Amino acid sequence: MLSTRRIALSTAFVALLTCAQGALAQVLPEATVGIKIALAKKPTTRPMTVAYVPYVSRYYVADGGLGPLPGDSEITESPSQIHVYNDKGEYLNSAKPGFDNRSIYFNADSRQLETVTYNISSNAGFSPNTGIFALDLTDTGDLKGSSTEISGHNPAFGSPHTIPTYDPVSKHYFAKQERSNVVLIAELPKREKIGEINLDLAAAGVKFDDIADYFVAYTGVTGEELAVLDVDHKTIIVFDIKGKYVAKSALPATMKLRAQNHISGLGYANSMFFV
Repeated sequence: MLSTRRIALSTAFVALLTCAQGALAQVLPEATVGIKIALAKKPTTRPMTVAYVPYVSRYYVADGGLGPLPGDSEITESPSQIHVYNDKGEYLNSAKPGFDNRSIYFNADSRQLETVTYNISSNAGFSPNTGIFALDLTDTGDLKGSSTEISGHNPAFGSPHTIPTYDPVSKHYFAKQERSNVVLIAELPKREKIGEINLDLAAAGVKFDDIADYFVAYTGVTGEELAVLDVDHKTIIVFDIKGKYVAKSALPATMKLRAQNHISGLGYANSMFFV
């Protein structure tokens, strides 16, 4: 049976839903509209990323861009918030865990909601609450405001701005580097990259400045493992795990992209590519 791809339209994001079934897979040339999630609360800065926790059926939209002030011993936490929605796209609540979020995701192995912060690599120095953290949830999925550190800053991630994606099976992080086709592979607790993937942008007919700067999605679909947003041409471009070009899926021409600046408003959760 062939897989399908659908689009979920949101005032915060548009999401490409992957429904892979059977041994064969196919990327639809044109995505279709599915669920709508409207931003009910003004972001503290800008919506950076999104996660979905299946056992509570909730989406988590994380703001980023506000870190603690350097040298200010009284302000050691980021004011950026995380906003919670149910699986119908209805707003529930917001919380301030204290992180300058770059990527949040559900780790199916540990069954935790986790966040990767700005400056994970410490290329530009580091401050409190920098690294990878597990966010504590109540039984119903509310954010408690407490967390547990998984890793501190780690140079294996390369760019301090990267929005890494995570594969809970291989336990690998995929960190796209800015203004390039390069994706670094990191594995904790190692502090050097364990590999590098070069996305074949030429085969896809695009250049590095057409696509989102810092985010690549790990889909978990065999043969279609990596996906990036082509901002300039409004398409999702799919590659295999070695960076070989597979196919494109066009987004609706009238859709407004949150990621129009090539940086923020991206994510992959619940088999959906959020833009």
